[in-house]
Amino acid sequence: MKANLNFIHRMIQCTAIALLACACTQMPTEKQSVTDMRPQLSFKFLGDELGSAVISVDGLAMGNIGHFSDGVASLRILSGAHQIRVDLNGRVLIDEKLYVSDGVNRTILVK
Repeated sequence: MKANLNFIHRMIQCTAIALLACACTQMPTEKQSVTDMRPQLSFKFLGDELGSAVISVDGLAMGNIGHFSDGVASLRILSGAHQIRVDLNGRVLIDEKLYVSDGVNRTILVK
């Protein structure tokens, strides 16, 4: 009788340990994310007044180059050939055609 009680006691302990071990594990999870590999343009400019120059990509105004300052923010564009133009108060500072591919980060110096 005492042997049966020891056996039952051991079985209860093993079951409790097994249940606790199962409760402490975390179910596997899957993390999915999408990497944005579009090319990026950023601008370095000398002087605060150049920060208000307007950037146009393929004839579409994108805002001031100060918003896309190197090391702070960048302008994402589609890969391919683009006409880049930077104007300040009616004066053309940059007007060039460039080709950028996926994953490219390009800094343009405006003086």
